[in-house]
Amino acid sequence: MDDLKYLKLLSKEFNTIEKTISEIVKLKAISVLPKGTEYFLSDLHGEYTSFTRILRSASGNTRQKISQEFKYEMTEDQMNELSNLIYEPSNFLTLVTKSGDFTDSWVRKTIFNLIKLLKVVTSKYSRRKVRNKIPEAYRDLIDEMLHIDYIEINKQDYFDTLIDTIIEINASKEIITTLCHLIQNVSVDCLHIVGDIFDRGPRPDIIMDVLMDHHDIDIQWGNHDIIWMGAALGNRALVANVVRIALGYNNFDSLEDGYGINLRPLYSFAIDVYKDDPCERFMPRIVDENKYYSVNKYATAKMHKAISIIQFKLASQILKRNPQYNMDHRITLENIDFEKNVYIAEDGKEYPLLDTNFPTVDKKDPIKLTDREHEVIESLNTSFRHSEKMQTHLKFLFDKGSVYKVTNSNLLFHGCIPMNEDGSFKTLVYDGVEYSGKSLMDFFDEKARETAYLPRSINSKEREKVLDLFWYMWCGPISPLFGKHKMSTFENFFIGRDLPISKEVSDPYFKLSKKEEFVDKIFQEFNLNPKTSHVINGHIPVKLKDGQQPISANGKMYVIDGGISKAYQPKTGIAGYTLMFNSHYLALAEHSNYEVMESVHGAYTPKLHITERFPERLLVKDTDEGKEIEERIKELTSLFEAYKQGIIKERAK
Repeated sequence: MDDLKYLKLLSKEFNTIEKTISEIVKLKAISVLPKGTEYFLSDLHGEYTSFTRILRSASGNTRQKISQEFKYEMTEDQMNELSNLIYEPSNFLTLVTKSGDFTDSWVRKTIFNLIKLLKVVTSKYSRRKVRNKIPEAYRDLIDEMLHIDYIEINKQDYFDTLIDTIIEINASKEIITTLCHLIQNVSVDCLHIVGDIFDRGPRPDIIMDVLMDHHDIDIQWGNHDIIWMGAALGNRALVANVVRIALGYNNFDSLEDGYGINLRPLYSFAIDVYKDDPCERFMPRIVDENKYYSVNKYATAKMHKAISIIQFKLASQILKRNPQYNMDHRITLENIDFEKNVYIAEDGKEYPLLDTNFPTVDKKDPIKLTDREHEVIESLNTSFRHSEKMQTHLKFLFDKGSVYKVTNSNLLFHGCIPMNEDGSFKTLVYDGVEYSGKSLMDFFDEKARETAYLPRSINSKEREKVLDLFWYMWCGPISPLFGKHKMSTFENFFIGRDLPISKEVSDPYFKLSKKEEFVDKIFQEFNLNPKTSHVINGHIPVKLKDGQQPISANGKMYVIDGGISKAYQPKTGIAGYTLMFNSHYLALAEHSNYEVMESVHGAYTPKLHITERFPERLLVKDTDEGKEIEERIKELTSLFEAYKQGIIKERAK
């Protein structure tokens, strides 16, 4: 009965036998096409220039296809020119126009070469799929040019006339740009972002805008994503955290220009309260200069210290509200002996404070905000909650994101699956229920999503409790997004970075996951086949210059945080990794630089390392999409039989 109801619903879309047969044939044909190319990136950290170059170049794969297709027709410079045109069509066309090379002859040759390359990159996709990617205004024109047989004389004349007409009506630049964007789009069939879009780099908002325009994308939340999500939802401790990190990297653009966050109240407060404090421990680390806003580093240091103290107070209040976190020892301000100016560690050892100026801290109640601190954080919280762009990006992160994802036998997550030294999964007890392994990942994913449905009343204790979990996901010792026993921000500022008390001990996962037996244990936990599966992980930069490798556990574990963030590149020695998964192989692209194009030559090309070749070319039917297609074919076949037997009547044709 239920099956019949479903078939009747299906018949509304496929209301005749002919339509049903046609869809079955199309789906069967699609299932034997080569699988599309998946790209995996991690730890973008606001580096929008690097990210967009990686995406536009398909991690340099476009340049390789140009070499394969044009190696006997073009010089290296000519192939580089075509590559750079595709990567940055607007900039390239400006350069060509200024040089006087934008001639009718150049336009004809360029459109012909772009169409030729587009034929190559679309060859493994159905015509319908490619048509759907073409902007509607040019869909028929580009589809026609893609399927012309140039060998026929009449067809050559037809193609030449199309291009001549494009030139005559001054549409050349628009058509060329559209073709370049189409090549970019088709070259990356599916994009996986394995966490940490935000923090450190200048403009995560630009990255988010680019991601929202992509046709097929998923995101595995990183700890640096979850704090922005929590801040956008109204967690004041995370609002302070986001602002602190931005100021620590002298990054005003991401807050003020990117999201319209009003920092003026914090500035006024900090300049007043810390006017005689040099705040030397809080000097910003300048990785990128601000383009739109500039505050001198001494004022930034005062703002940095002011928001840090607010953060420590608010985080401590979270711990007071949630004793089940078992993190009372991290209520740092209560561990200070203000008479002796020392910090008393959990083991009772005393450490001299490197900064002893606490003008806003009440020694009797160290974690209580002053009235002015309260005004500052409320002003910032209002800015976060009322930033239209931030709220739009928050919704996208929920729609496309998750703590982990299983796709095509690959397990994707940003941080770790918390483990004990013996390889057993660590257990988190929350409200009397134990969570570990997969159930721990599911728990945090489900709790994060609850915030979208709980009332936004300020007095809602239930909502506050769930929002507090965003802070735990950021830095809790059993958070799969963090993976360390503590976050030593306080110690780094007030005690010293190089002392043992400041060391952040990584979860045993990061050591054990290099061994095949423990990775197989993870596969078993997620019901994956150890013979064909991979873990794809970010979070911990791979220090290639120190001999570290991104692949371990006999080829089953990939760590793809290679240092796209400029802040990490001196440690890693490279500028990030991209993992590519196409129908032939798995490959790592090792990136080195992403300089903005200043000439038409010198196309960006990373080092490509093929890490696993498949014995047979993978087809769509071998993927998760193929399983869905197979199920759809079964449903349509049942509908076809129902039509034949008269159980369901055809509708008007």
